[in-house]
Order: sequence, then structure tokens, then C-alpha cells
Amino acid sequence: MAAIGRFQKGNEIFHAKVVDGELFRLRGDVFGSPSFERKPTPRKGVKTLVPVVPSKIIAVGLNYADHVREMKRELPAEPLFWFKATTSLLADGGKIEIPFPQHRTDFEAELAIVIGRKIRNVSPTQAARYIFGYTASQDISDRTIQKAESQWARCKSFDTFTPLGPYVETQLNPDELSIQQFQNGQLRQNSNTRELIFKPAQIVSFISTNMTLLPGDVILTGTPSGVGPIQSGDKLEVRIQGLAPLNNSVK
Repeated sequence: MAAIGRFQKGNEIFHAKVVDGELFRLRGDVFGSPSFERKPTPRKGVKTLVPVVPSKIIAVGLNYADHVREMKRELPAEPLFWFKATTSLLADGGKIEIPFPQHRTDFEAELAIVIGRKIRNVSPTQAARYIFGYTASQDISDRTIQKAESQWARCKSFDTFTPLGPYVETQLNPDELSIQQFQNGQLRQNSNTRELIFKPAQIVSFISTNMTLLPGDVILTGTPSGVGPIQSGDKLEVRIQGLAPLNNSVK
């Protein structure tokens, strides 16, 4: 299927395959065996939405060795994960809102997994078959709250704190992809997914031993070193090899 996006035109919301900037509407279940219209849909008046509507967002932390050192933490023995509110999702082009300007709020570029089939308690070898695809994301974090609390859900779940998209790439090998964060055109994070401590299939398998994952669920796989603060007026761009870039601004 390659790149799949979710769009809105008027009151209609639809999925489409994106080929050279053109949209070919999807017929059927995006997580099943859909077909696509042969003629592209005109882009005029079409708004790009977050590519999926998950039942849950799961974030994995401390999953790049360089970021673990940066945060002055020990390497985890197992994936460390928590939930983010689905209301924190933000589409490509949307504005990140800082709720407490006096707090430090950081960017975190991340590769996101999108689940394609219901999954429970499977091995890492099996887990790869349940992954629908990958997309770019940000795990925006209020560090002031994070340092004051032992749980991380609140500091990472404010509205607009999970930019995601613009599309899901369904034919991508995640093992060795460059991952970069640009802030106002300046390179801030620069790493590669080969530095992941726990690989995507391992993460999906581990989480599936704890809970059922459903089609459309999103898993953020962690961020590399170089995280830094954002402020109003910033332009942020996540570039991950093989994926369309994710662009957002800050207000």
C-alpha cells in the first residue's frame, strides 16, 4: 500500500494512498484488504488529519542509549512505557500549544509504530506481522512537571503534545533509519534507529504480553539525544528516512 493518509474535505473524512502528492481514495477497511480509486482526488479544499484514530497511544521511554546518558539514567532491562491521552494528537501543520509558558517544555522526535491487527501475547518474530506501518511523531514534554512527578502521563498528555504523521508508510524496514529534529532550520537531534535499545518488533511483543493492542493503536519508540526546549514562534520538523517529514509550529 505504501503511504496512507487520512484526510477531510468538507464534512467527509477518508483515507487515501499518497503517490507523488496525489491522493487515491481508499475503499474498504484501511486495516483489511482495501482497494483504491484509479483517479486521484483533487487536493483543493482537502485537509490532512492525523493518519489513524487510535484507541490508545503508548510511549516508550529511554530507548536510545545516548538519550539515557543525556537524562542521566540507567539502561532499562525492559521497555519502559506509559500512556498518552489520545486527545494530545496533533496533525501535520498544526500548532503545539504550551500550557505553562513558565515551564520548560521540550521537543522529542520519535519513530511511531501503527498497529494493523488485534494482537495479544505474541513473540517478537510474530509481532512484525501485526505492524501496519510507521510514521513520524513528537513526544512533547513538560519537563517541569515530569521532574516533579513519578508518573509521566500528565507531563506528556496536554492537548497538541503528540504531533503525528503526516502519513503511515506501510512498506518500511525500521532497522536503520536516520532520525532528525530541526528547530527553526537548525539540526537539534541527529541519530539512527539502529541505536534503539529495543527494536520495534521487541516493543510490540513486550507490550502485547501486558495488554491487547488494536488496529490503529500508536506506539512511540523513544527519542535520541539532543532534546531541547521550545518556545512560541518555533518551527519544528521531524525527518525520518523513508517517511514524509512532520512539520509543526509552536504558539
